[in-house]
Amino acid sequence: MIALQRILLSLLLPFLTAAAAAPLHTVSTPPAVGDKAPDFTLSTQQGKRVRLSETTAKGRVVLVVLRGYPGYQCPLCNQQVHDFLKNSQGFAEAKAHVILVYPGPPENLDARAAEFVADKKLPENFELLLDPGYEFTNLYGLRWEAPGETAYPSTFLVDQNGIVFFSKISKSHGGRTRAAEILDILMNKKTS
Repeated sequence: MIALQRILLSLLLPFLTAAAAAPLHTVSTPPAVGDKAPDFTLSTQQGKRVRLSETTAKGRVVLVVLRGYPGYQCPLCNQQVHDFLKNSQGFAEAKAHVILVYPGPPENLDARAAEFVADKKLPENFELLLDPGYEFTNLYGLRWEAPGETAYPSTFLVDQNGIVFFSKISKSHGGRTRAAEILDILMNKKTS
């Protein structure tokens, strides 16, 4: 009997070891229109902690999830952020705070984010938040598990009550929201 147990254990041990080594994260589904946005806290490059619920308490939030650092600086992320920055006055007039989430592996993510914003001046109502290790990305169900990928490019609009009133998730590199599209929605929706 003991010999049989040893044989079974030797057969199962590689599977148990692999299961124990697998990263543990909850696979969530992205918040949909009408859902309460999952609360999170992320940090800026300078270490300032930003909590979604505290930000929405002050006004509406435009939550833009970038691809971050999948091994290079994404040119489409750069285009999208430049478009939003060119329209920063419109976001200020709409009383909206823009949060850009920059996910990636934790090693050197702050340096990669610094490279990303090196040619960009973020206005007062914009923040670039780091998501090292994909905690936010997993919470929002946006982890793009393909090799060389990080997160699905996405945009959510969240009102002062923390409710999502717009959601767009791209399952490719393109298909991003444009600033004009988001500003049109913000200007046509009454402030909560």
